Amino acid sequence: MRLTRFKVTNFRSVTDSGWIDVDDVTALIGVNESGKSNLLLALWKLKPANEGDIQPTSDYPKAQFGDIRDKPGEYAFISAEFDAEQDSTSLAQKAGIEPDVDFRIVVTRHFDGKYKVDFVHHPQKDTVARTLLDDLLKDYASKIKSGKELKKEAGLRDRLHSYICRIAETLPTDEEIRSEQLTPIRDAVGELIPKVPAKSSVIVPLAYQLVEELTKHIEQVVAVPPGRREDVYSDVVNGIPEFVYYTHYGNLDSEIYLPHVVVNLQRDDLGTKELAKARTLRVLFSFVRLQPQEILDLGEEPQHDLTDEQAAAIGEQKKERSILLQSASTKLTEKFRDWWRQGDYRFRFVADGNHFRIWVADDRRPAEIELENRSSGLQWFLSFYIVLLVESDEDHKKAVLLLDEPGMSLHPHAQQYLSAFFDNLATRNQILYTSHSPFLVDADRLERARKVYVANDGSTKATSDLRHDEGKDVQAGAAYAVHSALNLSVGESILIGCRPVLVEGVSDQHYLTAIKSLLVAAGKVKPSRELVFPPSGGAKNVRAVASILAGRDGPPPAILLDSDGPGRNAKNALTSNNGLYAEHRTRVLSVCNFVGAINENAEVEDLFPHDVLAQELDRMVRDADVPLVESLESGVPFVRQAESWAKSQSVALPDHWKVKLARNVKERMIRRGIQNVDDNISERWTKLFEAFEA
Repeated sequence: MRLTRFKVTNFRSVTDSGWIDVDDVTALIGVNESGKSNLLLALWKLKPANEGDIQPTSDYPKAQFGDIRDKPGEYAFISAEFDAEQDSTSLAQKAGIEPDVDFRIVVTRHFDGKYKVDFVHHPQKDTVARTLLDDLLKDYASKIKSGKELKKEAGLRDRLHSYICRIAETLPTDEEIRSEQLTPIRDAVGELIPKVPAKSSVIVPLAYQLVEELTKHIEQVVAVPPGRREDVYSDVVNGIPEFVYYTHYGNLDSEIYLPHVVVNLQRDDLGTKELAKARTLRVLFSFVRLQPQEILDLGEEPQHDLTDEQAAAIGEQKKERSILLQSASTKLTEKFRDWWRQGDYRFRFVADGNHFRIWVADDRRPAEIELENRSSGLQWFLSFYIVLLVESDEDHKKAVLLLDEPGMSLHPHAQQYLSAFFDNLATRNQILYTSHSPFLVDADRLERARKVYVANDGSTKATSDLRHDEGKDVQAGAAYAVHSALNLSVGESILIGCRPVLVEGVSDQHYLTAIKSLLVAAGKVKPSRELVFPPSGGAKNVRAVASILAGRDGPPPAILLDSDGPGRNAKNALTSNNGLYAEHRTRVLSVCNFVGAINENAEVEDLFPHDVLAQELDRMVRDADVPLVESLESGVPFVRQAESWAKSQSVALPDHWKVKLARNVKERMIRRGIQNVDDNISERWTKLFEAFEA
């Protein structure tokens, strides 16, 4: 099962975080003391891979300590939603429900340690809507009244019709009817049916059908909820991934005393710092396929005179140990080189009696130096790399990794490389990490970032809306980190030769970044320089931002504008005789030239298949009677259709829905790959990116 979102309630500083969407890699960005770690800790304790016990004195909110201590089972602290599509058939069969294309399950844990399982689109009903029951009774009353009555049934039709109408008129005024109110109605209708009805009766089968319909509704409201069935509950709780929380990575020392290592690896009473070091040593030796006891034994020297044969045997042992260490050194050097781009490092393991040492050299400093005398960043990344890579392959395969403030001792460039490390690791494990560093916010993947801030009531909140007000955090720390990441991206586009393409909004940035990733991965385009898509904040701001990005030399950056009214006005102003792009009119592009049949009012959304957009919007808006995907019209801009559909269905589109939709579509398209994109669409994308290069 794949984690899709989670919500923390009544946990430490968090009263109600709100639902936090989760991607393959998710960054929780906020200032110190905003509560980022508390969000990870609560999620960890949903199903911890190790440790992670609920600690009342630290985990219960202080203001509610007494209430929660008295009734811990009434207070939930974490709810997590999982996509169970791969397991939908078996789970649906056991739960007695229909498998859904979007098969999601919410698992909630309370402070007493117990779980609650809910199927998102199959909630348990404990009442029947009064309007539904009223319509049902009136429908059958009409059918019975129009039915033909046999001679031997004289008066039956009128009795049934009259009684059913009277029931409909005297239904309880409550909007919802409970099972105990519904059962007498069903039983009374059944008592009016003759014990031995006529074989050719038309009236009696209708009465039986009504009884069956009422019985079906009663069974639905008294049935055990799918998530409470023992076999279903067990399968879900066992099937959700474990959560691994990392905060202390246990930096390796350059000199390791092997007898202590052998003992510590067997102990379970170590302190936090020593436990982290022991874990790092365990995975280091596992990674390079060494056994501490074996290295110790192979280096043992007897304290008495040796025969020639004994001396030769000891010599062979030491030779074997030397070969093992050389092989392990080579393996670590080769593997580490694939991840660390801050230098070409070479590692050498040396065993001297009971001591095991790690020496490091690189091209700039060829003389070997002990590991602990190299930079703290190198020590941290080596330890972090080994622990995560080995444990994600072994003990924590398919677990969700929760990383608290990773890489803060790394150089900014190394922090950016850490983001690439996460991308690779995410092919095996979902990753959530906290940070306040703009270098750990990928400007090309802002959909991964979630702002964490202190709300006006003093509690921790989180949102994927990067423009959301941050409450009491007057310095807007989370937003500052995100904006700094964008500024770094724009700055790099000017300073290191990237090619900026100015777009109107953040949603456009998401869509174009997705297209770039797909086209480059398929080899359909090979940009001469890295393309970045800084948003201007609307068509009205395009000129001001373009003048900043233009610089002193060379042509101004390309611009992609929607073909709606504001976009057309901005293009006319930019390309007029006195406009900024008067001599570079071909640098101002309109979406309408790259979307096929849609010409007027086309927006960046129209570069994508409308059915994909509609399916994702239907996932976001569940209250519509008719899904958007079933009411699409060809040749009509998507945004206009979505807004008209929402109005006709009397549903409200979420705040900033275009950005949220773009983020979801981007993740889906990148995950599925360009092989699932229609050739005509990919050809139009290619022409668009060729125009950026022109």
